[in-house]
Amino acid sequence: MAVYLLAMVIALVIYKDRLLVALKNLKQWWERRQFQEHQTYYHSIVSTHSKFYNGLSLTDQEKFLWRTYQYMRARKFHYVDVEPSPEKPMLVSAAAVQLTFGLDKFMMSYFEDVYIMKEDNYQVGFAQPEKGHVNHSGIYLCWESFISGMHGAQANANVGLHEMGHALTYVNLITQTESDPHFKKEFKYYSKVARPLFDAMQKGYTSVLGSYAASNFQEFWAVSVEFFFENPLKLKEELPALYNALKRLLKQDPLQEGFFSSKAA
Repeated sequence: MAVYLLAMVIALVIYKDRLLVALKNLKQWWERRQFQEHQTYYHSIVSTHSKFYNGLSLTDQEKFLWRTYQYMRARKFHYVDVEPSPEKPMLVSAAAVQLTFGLDKFMMSYFEDVYIMKEDNYQVGFAQPEKGHVNHSGIYLCWESFISGMHGAQANANVGLHEMGHALTYVNLITQTESDPHFKKEFKYYSKVARPLFDAMQKGYTSVLGSYAASNFQEFWAVSVEFFFENPLKLKEELPALYNALKRLLKQDPLQEGFFSSKAA
């Protein structure tokens, strides 16, 4: 008996890596199967709310939904004074996927908790209601502002993209828990382009990005992300260098036909 146990231990040590790969592949196969069973339903929800998704090829739509499924399954969604519903976590996850669609790393796994709240949320130290925020405890989004942003109710504003922009820099530059070499390299270039404009705005220069972008550099970044997707033509006309820096950083170009095509899985 001892000989058999020893043989099993030796075999496990020798074939550990192969076993881990096999288990990982099995897990992914099972998740894919679960996803495919619900893919039509996910499509019906996301296609109703996301113009970004509707502009994708069929291949990229499948990739988008698969990423949305993965992102959603990795989160705990909490509801504060709003009714839970299946579309809420799906659409929040879709916002994260839209921002990161051109990147290889998109999970932002540091953030396990997402809080979906009623519009009148006040943070300690803030005089006005907040539409959302990101900190070490999670991603916070006010649902009314989020869904109106997805439908373009306010020009150049998209709360989901704004807060996911904060989350993306948080995991890459602060916690460094999901370090993406491409993102870190290109964010340096983005900062080189953006800093002079931000400094000028803090001194009173008026920019198409609006006064809130001058609050601090992280808000400048998040506002520029919103503008990049919501009004790309205006951003490119007014601030071409900033537009190109965002295009390089996110590996997307909203003004180029077929730009959604991506080889990254």
